[in-house]
Amino acid sequence: MAWNEPGNKGNGNDPWGGGNGSGGNGGGRRGNDQGPPDLDEMIRKLSKTVNGLLGGKGGSGSGGSGSGGSGGGSVSGGASVGLLGGLVVLAAVVWAALGFYTVDEAERAVVLRFGEIQDEVVLPGLRWNPPLIDQVEKVNISRVNTRSYASDMLTTDENIVTVSISVQFIVADPMNYVVMVRDPQLGLDQAVESAVRHVVGSTTMDRVLTQGRADVAAEVRTRAQSYMEAYSTGIMITQVNVENAQPPMAVQAAFDDVIRAREDEQRAQNQALAYANRVIPEARGEAQRIIEQANAYRDQVIARAEGEASRFEQLLTEYERAPEVTRERLYIDAIQEVLSNTSKVLVDVEGGNNMMFLPLDRMMQGVTDITESTSRLQLNAQQIRELADQVGRELSSQSTTGDRARVQTVPARGPR
Repeated sequence: MAWNEPGNKGNGNDPWGGGNGSGGNGGGRRGNDQGPPDLDEMIRKLSKTVNGLLGGKGGSGSGGSGSGGSGGGSVSGGASVGLLGGLVVLAAVVWAALGFYTVDEAERAVVLRFGEIQDEVVLPGLRWNPPLIDQVEKVNISRVNTRSYASDMLTTDENIVTVSISVQFIVADPMNYVVMVRDPQLGLDQAVESAVRHVVGSTTMDRVLTQGRADVAAEVRTRAQSYMEAYSTGIMITQVNVENAQPPMAVQAAFDDVIRAREDEQRAQNQALAYANRVIPEARGEAQRIIEQANAYRDQVIARAEGEASRFEQLLTEYERAPEVTRERLYIDAIQEVLSNTSKVLVDVEGGNNMMFLPLDRMMQGVTDITESTSRLQLNAQQIRELADQVGRELSSQSTTGDRARVQTVPARGPR
């Protein structure tokens, strides 16, 4: 039979209440009470359990009396306060632990307290700020960041050129980087693109494609940095490089031909300059040599003329002292100078009708041909005179008349 049937008579079968009708437990229901479970009873039991776990004291053992019921209420209230205090302490510990953070050596931190910026930038080290109250933004000020851009642009001579640029930058002012601009890198992108279009738009395509890349990069950096300072982004641009600049693909071949022609022109100019640098010094040296030779010849002629004049004056002095001796000496010197340049000798003997001709040049040539394999004979003017004197002496000794032979040397006509 069910516990709540009319014939059960409330024999303590109520699962939510006590065992008998009079209510053995202080918080139990009566057997004939057929309502839902008592929530207060459940809360008291839960409070006792938690209080026991936390080290609190429970209520009295019997719950039948009225005093026992009131004691249970006070215990429940104390347990609730203890549990709440423990939860508060635990939450405070967790909240405080979440406030610790570390700022690296290459970083700086900016603190916002309820959205308001603090005056000082946080330096490297272990720091603490109240979480949920302060917002900490860390910024790396040592890392070099790189961003690349590539786009088609119109030059001042109305040509389209494709320019690729890389920009390197660092964060110089963490405060401005965090606070002044919502997205600093987006601002950098727009500033660089504007600067590139301004610079390329005021430059000819030939300058952008060839030797003007360094100038374009410097102008872009200066203009973009001025934009960054005007916007107070805290970004400092360190380097701008023009990585590539080329015309559109449709006209690439024509531009390659133009570049090759320009290179050929430069090479021809360099070759002409090298030739000029080689020839001009040689010509100047040759001209200087001719000038020096002319000066030397002039000095030689002047010195020789002065010497001849001095010698003539000395001869005149000697001639005035002894005319006959001087005249004879001059004649002998002249004949000796003339005959020393001939190779033919004529020998005339006193009392004879014939004159002997001695071709010394042929005789010397024959001797030279004979002795060419062993040694080469070379005679000067003095040796020729000695040879002629020796021949004359031999002829004179063989003469039958016994007279003294007179040897006369006659210069031969013809080429010397």
